[in-house]
Amino acid sequence: MSQKLCPKIILEGTRLTFKTEIAFELNQHPRIVGPRKYRYHSPIISAEWCAFTNFPWGRGLINFEPQEENQAMETYATWARLFELQRYYSWIIDRFHLSTKMFQLQKYGKEYDFNWLEQRLKEVGFHLVFVYRNRDSFKEAREERLKVSGNPSQYDDIDAFYREQETLGRLVDESILPKLKIDISDNNIPAALENIADWLTETGGLYAK
Repeated sequence: MSQKLCPKIILEGTRLTFKTEIAFELNQHPRIVGPRKYRYHSPIISAEWCAFTNFPWGRGLINFEPQEENQAMETYATWARLFELQRYYSWIIDRFHLSTKMFQLQKYGKEYDFNWLEQRLKEVGFHLVFVYRNRDSFKEAREERLKVSGNPSQYDDIDAFYREQETLGRLVDESILPKLKIDISDNNIPAALENIADWLTETGGLYAK
């Protein structure tokens, strides 16, 4: 019997960096999850889910308000425990705690200490992928996204995305998780997938610790 593939990947980056597209492709990539003859429900989760409010594009784990801090921290602790209990499975996360740190720092001037969370994530084998693009390529990416977006106004301020990216880059550098940086300025998602697969193969990130 071949060794079981159960990678654990956190994709971080600001909007328009194709994180979600990459997450979906990784979740069916034969080098990441093995060959599949039919589709099934391996999980992709996200801190971008606006699960704290009962209206579209509301608040969640990233953009919670100060009075929701306890709820957010309890949610992160619950996710961490779930990963520990189900460590022999693949988990792909489209934005997580670093996006929270970035938003809360820029919005409220508060920097959360997620060392406790990273220690637990590292213990079960999570690897961090930071997806970024150069300033000029944001405009082209926005034009493509506006063709399908249900909330186009969120893409009005490209400079805000670049500021977010700079903050995320610093937070990625400070992270204790194994990390890979992917430049998606050329919009080449297939190349990004192969780079991630190569890196996970080299680091042992495809298998349980």
